[in-house]
Amino acid sequence: MASPEPTYRLHEPLPALDAPVLVVMLTGWIDASGAAAAAMATVEEATSTRPVATFNGDVFLDYRARRPTMELREGVNTRLDWPEIVLRVGQDAAGHDVLLLTGPEPDASWRWFADVVAGLSVELGVRLAVVLGAYPFASPHTRPSRLSCTSPSAELVESVPFIKNSVDVPAGMGAVLEHALVDRGVPAIGLWAQVPHYLATMSYPAASAALLDGLAQLTAIRVDTGALLREAEVQRGRIDQLVAANTEHQAMIEQLEAAYDQIDQPGGTMWSGSIPTADELGAEVERFLREQGD
Repeated sequence: MASPEPTYRLHEPLPALDAPVLVVMLTGWIDASGAAAAAMATVEEATSTRPVATFNGDVFLDYRARRPTMELREGVNTRLDWPEIVLRVGQDAAGHDVLLLTGPEPDASWRWFADVVAGLSVELGVRLAVVLGAYPFASPHTRPSRLSCTSPSAELVESVPFIKNSVDVPAGMGAVLEHALVDRGVPAIGLWAQVPHYLATMSYPAASAALLDGLAQLTAIRVDTGALLREAEVQRGRIDQLVAANTEHQAMIEQLEAAYDQIDQPGGTMWSGSIPTADELGAEVERFLREQGD
């Protein structure tokens, strides 16, 4: 009988770590504006990570859905770049150990994959896992990007100052990991940034910075968000310039601001009023920013 396929390949013996945090960002599910991916890239750059384990793509990935890239040089097929799910290890500036799980969502065997990740997390002594994400929401760019959270642990959810939603939606791999980790005794939480719905198809660095601020609140893992905040300031100025030139856009933003501020009032909840469509403004913002970059 053939031996089962190994689920991952170690690049080195599992390191001895001091209560590391596991940060997860797997592409393929909701990530409005690519905000979570940008936040994860900032963490990866700041922590100088190295690979610990690469998961077996022949087991977990569908290469017809996400084909490898062929490097062709004057007719010579020099190499293939395969999509990979990788667990990396590094440290922040304060010396805190951090693990990063990056790559595409698995295409198959989700529960198996989640169980393998949870097992590795136990072996490595993970104290908290944080799954990053971002979703479009009817909020204005003139207000801070709010964070919401998800976790199988009611105690963990109640202990953090983030929005708690009640909704039935399709789940990503992050939600499956949350359950697998908590079942193994590893606290896990999903951290989601709200992105203005009319900006969800373009980069939105303010949401990435908000995710990193939330990560610091949860874990004490801190990375420099200065570059993101500078990008956000420039973007804010350009969008304000566009909105100021159109009274309909001004009215939409004012309506969104009123709804946002209502949530902050005592007894306020997620606003359920009529939200104006974002399509027209979103398309105009994209066109405006593209022209500004030319």
